[in-house]
Amino acid sequence: MNRTGWMLAAVTAAALLAGCSSANSSSAAGSPATSSSDSTAPSFPVTLAASPGPVTIKAKPGRIVSLSSTATEDLYAVGAGPQVVAVDDESDYPANAPVTKLSGLTPSLEAIAKYKPALVIASQNSNGLVSGLGKLGVAVLIEPAAATLTGAYDQIMQIGQATGHAQQAGRTVAAMKSEIAADVKQARESHKGLTYYWELSSNPYYSATSSTFIGQIVSLFGLKNIADAADKASDGGYPELSEEYIVTARPQIIFLADNQPADGGQSLAIVAKRPGWSVIPAVKDHEIIALNDDIASRWGPRLPQLVAQIAQAVEKVPGS
Repeated sequence: MNRTGWMLAAVTAAALLAGCSSANSSSAAGSPATSSSDSTAPSFPVTLAASPGPVTIKAKPGRIVSLSSTATEDLYAVGAGPQVVAVDDESDYPANAPVTKLSGLTPSLEAIAKYKPALVIASQNSNGLVSGLGKLGVAVLIEPAAATLTGAYDQIMQIGQATGHAQQAGRTVAAMKSEIAADVKQARESHKGLTYYWELSSNPYYSATSSTFIGQIVSLFGLKNIADAADKASDGGYPELSEEYIVTARPQIIFLADNQPADGGQSLAIVAKRPGWSVIPAVKDHEIIALNDDIASRWGPRLPQLVAQIAQAVEKVPGS
């Protein structure tokens, strides 16, 4: 499933539920950490609060399987890369991650067990993952998509605790916070009130409101989300917008999270050719920002890169 397909699946689920690094800053921003241990010995066993219940990890896991692309990035950022023996088919970062045919959406217990993991990290408890692997003595840590920036930090810290890298996790989070704060401060306050449209897909036009994780990140800059007025409780924060609605809203910035070929390959040129879109300020001023789809949908250690791209966009808007 491509990234847009995964997001639309999440949107559908939300509707059905009725709303239901390293020590330096470059590692936090995207360069995978290489350290395999902290300066002090980690303490095990450790019990972590998780869903569907507490998870106890008896000893530092030497063999880890990740079924979540965000968790994979978190693992390498905190220095647990050498412990990772397999990652799912969507985990394409960092480049040296051991990508396999394992699926995070429809996990096979038998296929996972072949890697003899001591710890499995996933974003959801699909196919009886927790109970099935629990019977084999394998600890499973479920880390769903973060709902807030604080939640993203907490997940990195928890993965650090689970793998024996709590100190490095703390350094990673501290670096992320520092970089994000600096970008928000540098962008100043003159851009407050600028309107934006966040495009998750163009067929149909799905967006994300201010109540979502992405909306909260953009809100750091005081921008106004055109999708908010169209949101319904059943949308779960991801409304489908009509083309007429978007054109009438006249956003000053358009963020494209669907510019990869697998996600439709949208671009400034393609958007500019959409019927009626030439009157939109973002189109006239060339304020159409093609985001890195992965960074925009994986809320882990590369978040500072996403924030930096948003900061650059708002600083370029005429009159801001």
